[in-house]
Amino acid sequence: MEKEFSSTVKIRFADCDPIGHLNNVKYLEYMLNAREDHVEQNYGFTYEQYTRETGCTWVTIQNEIAYLKEVRYNSTVDITSKTVFVDDITAVVELLMKDENGRVNAVFWLTVIYFNMKTRRAEKMPDATLEKFAHFLVEIDHKTFKERVAFFRSQNKTK
Repeated sequence: MEKEFSSTVKIRFADCDPIGHLNNVKYLEYMLNAREDHVEQNYGFTYEQYTRETGCTWVTIQNEIAYLKEVRYNSTVDITSKTVFVDDITAVVELLMKDENGRVNAVFWLTVIYFNMKTRRAEKMPDATLEKFAHFLVEIDHKTFKERVAFFRSQNKTK
């Protein structure tokens, strides 16, 4: 069963700076949009639908991103996402933006908490939701973002 999901996107002119590099904030937009699509296609729900049905959602509490290689206008990139940590309340999603040769342009760790919209507090995920996230969990060797970035930097040098 697939646990890491992928989308291919073309980098648009309007998202780049005057010298043709993807603006830093646009990396986040491309990656978050891809993750939203991945959840809908593979987890079987949209965030809007889930919130409407349960009264709960996931709220970002931390973003960590490292820009490893420039992305230029009109290039095509693959964006992958996978859950690398989950417990009763929090989850960490890793998103990678890769070039056509598999080199990592950017690595992004998104940490979220499960949040009840009515009580305005974090709470434990329901068992069914937790099981779904645990089902898609991908074990990685690196336990910190810094270790993960160093790994991709060294990997990029060999490609």
